Amino acid sequence: MVGAGQLARMTHQASISLGIELLALADSVDAPAVRAGCEYMLGSPDSLDDLRRLAEDCDVVTFDHEQVPPAHLEALEAEGFRLAPGRAAKLMAQDKLHARRTLHGLGYPVPDFAHATTTADIDAFSERFGLPIVAKAPRGGYDGRGIWTIANTDEAGQLLASVRGGLLLEPRLAITSELAVLVARTPQGERVTYPVAETIQSDAMCREILAPAEVLPEIAAEATRIATSIADDIEAVGVLAVEFFCTSGGLLVNELALRPHNSGHYTIEGCTTSQFEQHLRAVLGMPLGLPSLLAPAVATANVVGQDGTGNPASRLGRALAVPGAHVHLYGKATRIGRKLGHVTVCGHDPGPVRKAARLAASELEADYR
Repeated sequence: MVGAGQLARMTHQASISLGIELLALADSVDAPAVRAGCEYMLGSPDSLDDLRRLAEDCDVVTFDHEQVPPAHLEALEAEGFRLAPGRAAKLMAQDKLHARRTLHGLGYPVPDFAHATTTADIDAFSERFGLPIVAKAPRGGYDGRGIWTIANTDEAGQLLASVRGGLLLEPRLAITSELAVLVARTPQGERVTYPVAETIQSDAMCREILAPAEVLPEIAAEATRIATSIADDIEAVGVLAVEFFCTSGGLLVNELALRPHNSGHYTIEGCTTSQFEQHLRAVLGMPLGLPSLLAPAVATANVVGQDGTGNPASRLGRALAVPGAHVHLYGKATRIGRKLGHVTVCGHDPGPVRKAARLAASELEADYR
């Protein structure tokens, strides 16, 4: 696995039960997966030589993030190394503009968009859709980074100069909710689809996941159909997360992730097969597990750093005192806005389940005295 962050850490936990040997390419011995005991190789995803060393020691190479130069993945495939997902599918998560163009060309519903390389492009788009508009870096953004709201076109020139490759523009949408669907797919085309989940965002970062999403059955069915169809069309291998905007006009595909995803953390306790075990099964071409929910209501709340000091583990006892709380801490240094862990609660009633997950997460986020 390229990367040794929290996704690799939780994939490592799943690999232990299956007897699968996971080797992570880590940039530090303090990386979350390394601290959890995962076998590792020190190196950088920006180095083709390091990626090649990893690939030479593995049957298949997969990923816990998007920050790998596409040209390096192309070179590895040309040399005969097996990547899961492959380079072409992975690019759908690495380049938002490429993904928008591809999905639009395939007939999937996406927000109106444009590629801006000049201030005139931004002026034309704002004249068409009005202000404010949303601008995104085509590559490299995540968890609210690389996303800006342009309230007046005077800001455009400075923003364009700071972002390589221009900007992906879209209107400021009236979003009623945000949904996510996970699909796991093998190289042979076997696939399973998880229940539709709702994601609750704050400052462009996912703070809560609720499963199943409380949406009309026809909306859930359409989201499931679209996500499953995309997985086949782009020949995804492993876990694919499809994020949707739910608007008064219907569903719009926002972004894709071709790896285990934050929106699927609820599956560890909430589903028959977690997304992490499913990802391992899928990339190795093994039979897939059931994606079914184990409880009528599942809620996950992310633990996010509120300041630059302390350790949420110092308040672990208070979080564990919340009935039903399943706590996952990632072993990461505290930083404002950084995901440090998550809490999942399963039960019968969505309201109390969500309240309990939020309470346990808030205990871990409190001032770490």
